[in-house]
Amino acid sequence: MESEIILLLVVGFLAGLMDAAVGGGGLLQIPGLFSLMPSSTPVATVMGVNKFASCTGTTMAGFQFVRKIRVPWKMLLPAALLAFVFSYLGAQLVSWIPVRYMKPAMLVIMAGMFVYTFFKKSLGQTVRERALSRREYYLGLLSGALIGLYDGIFGPGTGSFLTFIFVRFFAFDFMTATASAKIINITTNLAALSYFVPNGYIIWAWALPLAAANLIGGMVGANLAIRGGTRFLRYGFMALLVVLIGKFGWDVFTG
Repeated sequence: MESEIILLLVVGFLAGLMDAAVGGGGLLQIPGLFSLMPSSTPVATVMGVNKFASCTGTTMAGFQFVRKIRVPWKMLLPAALLAFVFSYLGAQLVSWIPVRYMKPAMLVIMAGMFVYTFFKKSLGQTVRERALSRREYYLGLLSGALIGLYDGIFGPGTGSFLTFIFVRFFAFDFMTATASAKIINITTNLAALSYFVPNGYIIWAWALPLAAANLIGGMVGANLAIRGGTRFLRYGFMALLVVLIGKFGWDVFTG
């Protein structure tokens, strides 16, 4: 058991660091939990432990980002509220929506995101100075609702998808986009926890140490991203897309 806890802490730290720096920490943390936790553990409980730790790490990363990066709070706060509501709604709709079609669709979307980012060298490299227009404000609210619904129903790639939306349609630099995405990610994680925790889908003996490791990793990863700047985040974003495309492609073509 002691060796498993040590491995759990290592996985939590690395997942928190990865998620804060470029996103996709769940790609490391979820398989790690399935490997380390007893095989009899219900899937919902594994996901509850993962969400609790992820929420802690994302909150720390978000705090580190907004201390240094100015974000559009006027748009983000209502968008985050909508993301919370729709993420919770999405979790209730899972049994009625055929999620098997989502992976092929996201595979195509992420491939398109990678190609666009690769060839658009200037994408996300310039700091936006002008205020958001009314149209952009409402687009932000719509994006929060749709991302929340997607995260509640399916989940993987949420942060990357949201970052791309902020960069492509709002002309944010990657630093501002990443910081803004973290704010909305926090609320979608909280929405999931509002279901998992009251229904007992969590084991605190695993969740608390994993959360502590995730928090430290989130702090280190956010500072690494801030020091690396927009160029670092652009390369990290494309690297994460390659990993996500590979995973989704493997899942789709191997059934």
